Formats: sequence, structure tokens, C-alpha cells
Amino acid sequence: MVLRLAIPMIITNISTPLLGLVDTAVLGHLDTEQFLAAVALGGLIFSFIFWGFGFLRMGTTGLTAQAFGEDNKEEIYAVLIRAIGIAVIISCLLLLSHQLISQFSFWLLQSSHLVEQLALQYFEIRIWSTPATLCSYVLLGWFLGRQNVRVPLLIVLITNITNICLDLLFVYHFDMQVEGVALASVIAEYIGFIIGLVIVVRTITKDRLFWNWRLFARFDKFKALLLVNSHIFVRTWCLIFAFAFFTAQSAKMGDVVLAANAVLLNFQTFMAYALDGFAHAAEALVGKAVGAKSKVMARQAVLTAGIWSFVIAVVFAICYLTFGEQIIDLLTGLDNVRAKAYIYLPWLIVMPLVSFVCYLFDGVFIGAMLTREMRNTMLFSILAVFLPVWYFTQHLGNQGLWLAMTVFMLARSLSMVVVFKTRVLVENG
Repeated sequence: MVLRLAIPMIITNISTPLLGLVDTAVLGHLDTEQFLAAVALGGLIFSFIFWGFGFLRMGTTGLTAQAFGEDNKEEIYAVLIRAIGIAVIISCLLLLSHQLISQFSFWLLQSSHLVEQLALQYFEIRIWSTPATLCSYVLLGWFLGRQNVRVPLLIVLITNITNICLDLLFVYHFDMQVEGVALASVIAEYIGFIIGLVIVVRTITKDRLFWNWRLFARFDKFKALLLVNSHIFVRTWCLIFAFAFFTAQSAKMGDVVLAANAVLLNFQTFMAYALDGFAHAAEALVGKAVGAKSKVMARQAVLTAGIWSFVIAVVFAICYLTFGEQIIDLLTGLDNVRAKAYIYLPWLIVMPLVSFVCYLFDGVFIGAMLTREMRNTMLFSILAVFLPVWYFTQHLGNQGLWLAMTVFMLARSLSMVVVFKTRVLVENG
């Protein structure tokens, strides 16, 4: 069951960082590193915006999976309607305040004048994908919670393939550069959302559900959804802060270091999205087990997903060790960026082995609705580990920055294992 859910989700997930790789490769082979650095900064802002509201997917998955385990069809659809409503409200607020967001972001993320101007062009276009992106998060989480991985696979693949094709068309054929990459993302996101919406409507028609609007609007259910989402929101923003801080410190070291780290972060992102396939499987299966009140099913799902996550992490480490420099060469043709990235490649070889556990347990904690504990382990890892390690290794420059990121991932993994043992294996027997 784990592999049946995980393999399609791995394919779904890795298509997203593949898109990032294409963006990097397209801009990395232009005649200056400023284009690549600009999209790194612009993309960072949208990491704050979109990843920050990733609870729209994660919270929807966990609650839907538990309703699915209880065989409560009305509640399954009620979760969808509530989450879509929240996504629409958030999207409207973000669009209305996007100028304030851009001003604050570029004040916070200092870089060269040219890079900042290019990143602003990217931002002003990409922001209009917000409604499609946030509502798509809800649809992906809802289908996954129903143990349906085919629809998320279809939506994400079509979105990202469209994005890649438009990237190449706009940048190379129409010479649009940064604007082309942003416009491609906007168009692709709306295409993916429309496809998902059509499938939802067909699913509702097929199930012939009687619409009980009083059930959808229940205050206690909305309160529970908002509480769960608030925990995931804080956790996600802490994670984004770590990567934002990493990128901001990279920018202070110069455009070449910023571009090199942007290239290397694609290694981490690609690995994370692949391992998230098992996390998503754990979300759905653990959530279903909790809904069905089956501790045996939950433990078996965690054990099986953990073994496969470790295997995939080892494969990534070996691939990065063997082909890391060749991958860097594919992503950028700039010799100065390549040379700088080679220096810090060893950190990416180690990273899969220290971080696969925390990616898996993100899914486990969401499925079990241990969102408060997930938030607390993240706060501990940021405040007690990541920032202190960075502070005391500043004299090491970029090496110290990568050390802080690696230890941060290790702290997340270890703290989540401790909590899992305490809350699940000990308290529940």
C-alpha cells in the first residue's frame, strides 16, 4: 500500500523541482549570473507566500484522510469546501497587499541593484498566480486524503510540463528572460487548477452527494481546521525562514555565491520532493488508520515508509557523490558559478542521510494530526540549533552557512523521532 501511494507521489513531487531545474538551466546559460540570481530572490519571496500557506494542502490531507477512515462522505466534502473558502480569502488578501509585500521583501533581502530590479519584474507577474496556486494546494491535499494519487499526479504533471514548455518558448523564442519565466508559471498554474476543478465537479456528480450546507458551515469544524492550520502555518514559516535566511546570507557574500547556492539548493529541493512521496503516503495511511482507530495499521505504515525513505536517501547520496559536478555543469554554463558550487557540493552529498527522517515524519505527524508537536520541534530546531550554529560559524563564510543548514535538518529529524517515540510508542503502548 505504501508503494502504491508513494510511487505516483514521487513522480508528482519530482516534477516540481524538475521545473526549478529547468528555470535554473534556462537562465543559467544566459550571458550573466544576474538573471539566475534574480529568479532565486524572486522565487524566495514566493516560497514565503506559497509555502507559508502550505497548510492548505497538509491540513486538508490529514482531515480528509481521517474522514475517509471513518467513511464519513459528507465530512470529506465539507473539508474541501471549508479549505477552498479559506484559500480564496487568503488569495484576495495577498493580491490586495502585494505592493506592500514586495516593498518589505526587497528591503529585507538586500542584493545588487540590477538583481533587485529583475526580481521585482518577476514578482509583479508571478503574484497573479496566487489564487490558482493556493486553491490547487487544497485540491491536491483533498485527493491525497481520499487515497487518490492519480489526480494529483495528473494535475502536477500537466502544470509543470506546461510551465517548462512555456519557459523555453518565452525565454528563447520571445527573449523575455525573467518576465518569461514568471509568465510561464502564472499560465501553467491556472491550467492545472482548472483541470483539478473539473475533476472535483465530476467526482461530486458521481458520488451524488446531498449538499448539507449547515454541515459545511459548522463553527466547531472551522475552528478545528483553523487550529490545525495555525500550527502547520507556524511550522512552515519557520522552515521558510531557514531557507530565506540562508539565501539572504548568501546574497551578502556576492552574486556568485548567491547563484552557486541557488544551483546547489536544487539538489536539496529535488531530493526533498522525492522523499516527500513517502511522507504523503504516510499522511494518507496514518490519517486513515487514526480515523479507523487502528494502531497496528499506523505503525506498519510508518515502518514501511521509513525503510523505503532510507533506501531512496542512500541512492540520492550516491548519485550526488558520483554525478554531482556533472549536474552542476548542466544547470549553469558560468565557470565562476560552477567553480564555487563544486566547493560546497560535499554538503549536498551528506544532506539526504541527515534529513530523510524529518521529511517522513512531517507526513506522519500531519496524518496523526500531531500538528502542535510538529510546530514545536521546528521551533526548537530553528531557535536552539540553526541560528546559534550559524552565529558561531560566521567566520567560516559559506561553509559555516551550509554547516548550519545541515545541523538544522539533523535536529529536526532527531527531535521528531523523540516525540514520536514518546507520543505514539510509549503513551499508546
